[in-house]
Amino acid sequence: MKTLLAGGLLITMDRERRVLTGDVLVENDRIAAVLPRDDGQLFRPDGETEVVDVSGMTVIPGLVQAHMHVTQALFRGLCDDLALMDWLRERTWPMEAAHTAESNAASARLAAMELIRSGTTSLVDMGTTLHEDAVFEVMAETGLRGLFGKCMMDMGDDLPSLMREDTAACLRETERLIRRWHMAENGRLRYAVAPRFVPSCSEKLLLSARDLARQNGLRLHTHASENLGEIALVEARCHERNVRCLDRMGYTGEDVILAHCIWLDDGEKRILAETGTHVAHCPSSNTKMSSGFAPVAELRAMGANVAIGLDGAHDHMDGLMEVRQASILQKALTHDPKALPALQALELATLGGAAAMGQADDLGSLEPGKKADLAVLDMDMPHSLPAWGRDPVQRVVYQATRENVVHTMVDGRFLYRDRKFLTLDPVKTLADAEKRCAEVMRRGNLAPVSGFFCR
Repeated sequence: MKTLLAGGLLITMDRERRVLTGDVLVENDRIAAVLPRDDGQLFRPDGETEVVDVSGMTVIPGLVQAHMHVTQALFRGLCDDLALMDWLRERTWPMEAAHTAESNAASARLAAMELIRSGTTSLVDMGTTLHEDAVFEVMAETGLRGLFGKCMMDMGDDLPSLMREDTAACLRETERLIRRWHMAENGRLRYAVAPRFVPSCSEKLLLSARDLARQNGLRLHTHASENLGEIALVEARCHERNVRCLDRMGYTGEDVILAHCIWLDDGEKRILAETGTHVAHCPSSNTKMSSGFAPVAELRAMGANVAIGLDGAHDHMDGLMEVRQASILQKALTHDPKALPALQALELATLGGAAAMGQADDLGSLEPGKKADLAVLDMDMPHSLPAWGRDPVQRVVYQATRENVVHTMVDGRFLYRDRKFLTLDPVKTLADAEKRCAEVMRRGNLAPVSGFFCR
């Protein structure tokens, strides 16, 4: 099967960071050729090639979200105006504990719908402790790519009983999920071992999870240094800083993704950079919960790889909006308008995410041989015009939202075409989300924050 995306403005994110007008030839699940229109390499379609006219549109590599909780998509608007530990104890953990397989699937499908619509093609997701098969099943059917893993927690007085796991049982379930799902869908779905964070995991669980990941060649994915309250809990228990604690237990290195990494001292920054540990920066989540500002520009200058993550129930799962947030918040943090400029912000959401996933050879840029994961944007909209004389990368980073996305493709297959979903039913998805959210609230005996439901 061949598809020619013809005549688009291509933001390639290749080694030279070329931006050019040309064609992208997709053959099966990979990019077969990138053909600039100005060098005479015109592809002459045969009868087996479908030509899709994208002239006047912008083609970008599919966005990568390096840290998410799709299980929380049903909870947006129900956990607002709380700091991290209160957010977890009072709202998020009780709601996660009230999930069924059906409600977790509804949450994952709602998240998938928004991700696809915003040009996101890959994600690294930390599920909840329960019903992880439901997440994998939804991602298999909707066509997204990613690393997924059940959240692992075996300690914490504030945890609902359903979420406080027996250590051995937690490890057995993780092993079962690895056998069932790792490399499923022709490698599109992979497993990442995902202990939640140091305060909710015993040292035995953390060390066993580390060994399990490395014995199977899997990514380790956890949270680190997101909030001052979390830092205090770790220091009280481990008598050392959070990243130093994780480093001592083997949670640094090229196979590790640490989400947030806000409250770091200079030594911890050096550890992350020198060990090749990947940082997943979550700007909207961090600012909404007043957690702070991750030192992204500084970490990058030290040589650390930083990616972007949408995190959980924080109002939106629009990958394009999050790229903008990442850039403008670094400017506010550093008081430097040149901090994390547009091209670097887009690198976080493409090449940075691909590296964090361990798939830099396959993802993150429009280049021959890489997977055909991409998005096509119509930038001729009121919020992204005028175009004359504008830098195309800056237009995408600072102006584009999900409203600009026309097509989203993964593995050479359209998941979203002409602004229509091809792998899910949006009407059923939204109706099911409403229904399952109400069920979760009733099952968990949880009142809406405002005292009333909108409908």
